[in-house]
Amino acid sequence: QVQLVESGGGLVHPGGSLRLSCVASGPNLDYDAIGWFRQAPGKEREGVSCIRVSDDRAYYEDFVKGRFTISRDKSKNTVYLQMDSLKPEDTAVYYCATSVPVDGIASMSDFYYGMDYWGKGTLVTVSS
Repeated sequence: QVQLVESGGGLVHPGGSLRLSCVASGPNLDYDAIGWFRQAPGKEREGVSCIRVSDDRAYYEDFVKGRFTISRDKSKNTVYLQMDSLKPEDTAVYYCATSVPVDGIASMSDFYYGMDYWGKGTLVTVSS
């Protein structure tokens, strides 16, 4: 089992930045990828970004490419999501998740449908 704890959310103006953090813990930290999905009020959840742990290859959904950057610190079992140029439509609860898809990670879709554990989320509000 994996425990995931997110932090770093808050209120930011459009065009601003935030950095989310997620610490993973547990007796068996064996996953193919770790990353983020989000859920906005009244909307379905959607993948955002993930990182494949075998080679640190990063994947992004199109709507965050060029604005968000995912990274991880292996020594701290921590993954980060640097979010720049934030827009009001980025407002959502952001969740950290691990993923173990059957056929490995080659896309955000693989990550999303292979998610097995996630945290309680951190709220990001982008508003003027």
